[in-house]
Amino acid sequence: MSTHTAIKLSRFTMLPVTLCTLAALYPAFSTAQEQVNDTSQTVSSQNEIQQDTMLETIEVTAQRRVQNLQDVPVSITALSGAALQDAAVKDIVDLEVAVPSLQTFITQSATQTNLDIRGVGTSSQNFGLESSVGLYVDDVFRARQNSIINNLVDMEAVEVLRGPQGTLFGKNTPSGAVVIRTKAPRHDERDGLLEATVGNLGLLNFAAASNVNIVEDELSLRFTGFSSQRDGFVDDVALGENTLHDRDRYGVRAQALWTPNDDLRVRVIADYSEIDEICCAAPTFLSNFQSQQVPGVFGTDAIFAQLGGTIFTGEEFFDYRVALNSLPISQNEDKGVSVQVDYDINNEWSVTSISALRDFDSRDTIDGDFTDIDLVTTTNVASQKSLSQEFRFNYTSERLNAVIGAYYFTQDLDLDYKVEIGEQFPDFFNIAVLPSLQASPLGPLLAGLDQISAATGGLVAPVGPGVGAGFSFPHIAQQEHTSYALFGQFDYSLNDSWIITAGLRYTDEDKTLFSGFSELNSAGTQTTAVDFAAAGAALGQIGAGLAQGQLPTEEMLAPLVPLQTAGWAFPFVSAATSPRPTIDTDLADSKTTGTLKLSYTPNRHTLVYASAATGYKSGGTNTDRIPSGFSPLFDAETATSFELGIKADFPQQALRINAAIHSTKIDDFQANTYDGTGFNLQNAGALDTFGGEVELTWLPTDDVELRLNYAHIDAQYDEFDAGSCYIAYTFHTGIDDPGRRNPQDPFCSRAGDRLPGSPEHKLNAQLRYDTELTSDIFMYAVVEGIFSSDIIRDSNNDPLKLQPGYSFFNTRVGFDLTQYDMQVLFWGRNVFNKEYYGAAMFDTTLQDGKISSYVSEPRTFGVTVRKRF
Repeated sequence: MSTHTAIKLSRFTMLPVTLCTLAALYPAFSTAQEQVNDTSQTVSSQNEIQQDTMLETIEVTAQRRVQNLQDVPVSITALSGAALQDAAVKDIVDLEVAVPSLQTFITQSATQTNLDIRGVGTSSQNFGLESSVGLYVDDVFRARQNSIINNLVDMEAVEVLRGPQGTLFGKNTPSGAVVIRTKAPRHDERDGLLEATVGNLGLLNFAAASNVNIVEDELSLRFTGFSSQRDGFVDDVALGENTLHDRDRYGVRAQALWTPNDDLRVRVIADYSEIDEICCAAPTFLSNFQSQQVPGVFGTDAIFAQLGGTIFTGEEFFDYRVALNSLPISQNEDKGVSVQVDYDINNEWSVTSISALRDFDSRDTIDGDFTDIDLVTTTNVASQKSLSQEFRFNYTSERLNAVIGAYYFTQDLDLDYKVEIGEQFPDFFNIAVLPSLQASPLGPLLAGLDQISAATGGLVAPVGPGVGAGFSFPHIAQQEHTSYALFGQFDYSLNDSWIITAGLRYTDEDKTLFSGFSELNSAGTQTTAVDFAAAGAALGQIGAGLAQGQLPTEEMLAPLVPLQTAGWAFPFVSAATSPRPTIDTDLADSKTTGTLKLSYTPNRHTLVYASAATGYKSGGTNTDRIPSGFSPLFDAETATSFELGIKADFPQQALRINAAIHSTKIDDFQANTYDGTGFNLQNAGALDTFGGEVELTWLPTDDVELRLNYAHIDAQYDEFDAGSCYIAYTFHTGIDDPGRRNPQDPFCSRAGDRLPGSPEHKLNAQLRYDTELTSDIFMYAVVEGIFSSDIIRDSNNDPLKLQPGYSFFNTRVGFDLTQYDMQVLFWGRNVFNKEYYGAAMFDTTLQDGKISSYVSEPRTFGVTVRKRF
């Protein structure tokens, strides 16, 4: 047995021991406490009830019915709307502070958000991918994760479900789900909200909500709106200070709730939101001006210096400065309407119908080379329209709870992506690329054509410019997707202590996929690719004819024309500028997934459970241009997970401990990796994750609360034969990637490597103090620390792309002015201005040896005033 395997086994065996110890100790601990109470007779039953209620009762809907969190055999973190407000959570990106096993990333643009749970997620930078983490708002599936990065305003609760959700939730997902519930209209009271936030960086947020009763106990409306503006915190040396990472977003939501009788409930929701921001910045993390360890090797930064570009070494990364030709634009528009109908058929049966239409449009424009040398600009315009329909029948009896249902989802996805070549690209090409082409096997052909041109006095044209400004490389991708599912799950009480849960879901997926690629010259017309074999043969024939005094004919010259025309070398520059065949295909797939759980409640304060679950997401096609050696199609991804958990309340001590260990294997993991020229989307093979989570809440006194949330995740590729290779590390050390099996291979094995973006250890520790200042003024103060172990920031596991472990702190002080029904919250995030790198590091486009990294937010602070009426 290897040392690594032994360590893994030791970690994995220690976690179950911990959970079993907690389960075993609880009855003894409880009995001992009862004996003390019986002996002393000092604790009254009324006091016991008060202590029992010190622990918050949290309601969740993870099993499609309202339950106490502590009664659900699922690993969940739930945050109420009040908790979100108290924590100053502004959007879904902030959730990872409260949920250590959740990772949220914003990378290339504000409209590209990634969610990972337990180390596994899906990049949103390729529209051919579906999400590994399901996102649901009011039970409606959001196909694009970036459609919900707007502010979380007027929320009922947010639930983060960990592990495969392959039974009850809309679109089957293999890693988990984030379930957002907005606040519904109410009949019993007028409920309104006005909120304003001001902060550093020019932050100015407004939010409002109002509940209006139209027909008493029958019809109510609720209106919600928000806006958010803020300056950026990254400067551009020529385009302005505080320009990048600004905020400019707003949204509205209107709801109606109709309950004509006690059995029928109809809820209609319409929402609209927009984002129009300058995002995101990726300063230089490591320059390639000169190799660090290989003498005489210089990179593109040395060329850019000759061309008048701004050069950063990486040492000034945390000055938050970049140099670009144009600012990155991120825009999206999200809108939709849903109708939920709940009807109680009788005391045992009820039915729910949820119908939804969604429409999401986005546009991103970025300086694709991340420098102020005018090389490449990319524009990505996407549109997604979806329709979903779900029917659920719920059955409830004394010993049996069950849900059966059907789900239908269809979407049309259109993508229009374009790479545009800038004015300085020819100069860059002539210095950086052309010499290597002349030294390659292509060199004799190029030299021969120029020699013949000279010999004929220009009658035969010479080799044309390899590239040219104004060229563009657009492509479109269209997808029609239909999915339906049949599902069912039941909970059966074997006796007062044991419950068995079982569920199955059958999913059927059909996709029609089309991608078309074009290569356009500066005049906007299609270019012609060079047939180098035909050109070489023609050149030999012309040369032989000239030796005999014969001039070439037009037919003989025809194969040379593309080589004599500007732009012939673009296929040698990048996969993003290379021709690709049209993709026109259909994919059909089906899968049966499900779950099996066994729950044990030794007493009313303890739940111990074991579960097995499977999840799935369908395959598709890569919507990017990729190297010709990689297939544009990828297969479905499946997950199998095992979990052992305990949820224990110790009311006498006002202590709650929820813990779980998990082991998940994902087959045909859909990996999306960037290699400095484009994204390679493919099935990595097998992926293994294991680890555990512990969530602890303790109220040692009436005024003090301690929360500890810890996640351990060991996620690595078990199989990944065709992964991306080291680029920067090899440039700076001269050492090739050890995963490259043959020197000529353009790919490397990543088997045994860590998954990017996931720390092995992450801890959130929060200490809260509440006090009554006067009979009308209550105060609370919170200190929160977030601690993370090191993180590999790219999927090629380049050793240079390691984020060391880091920690930062948030603080909050809130005042509740009960006389005025008003709250005032002073908050600060990253109060000590800890400097750490952002969501991803990557090999900078067309610049081998150079690494760019996205940024994290510096210190932010502000005050929020909230008035309810």
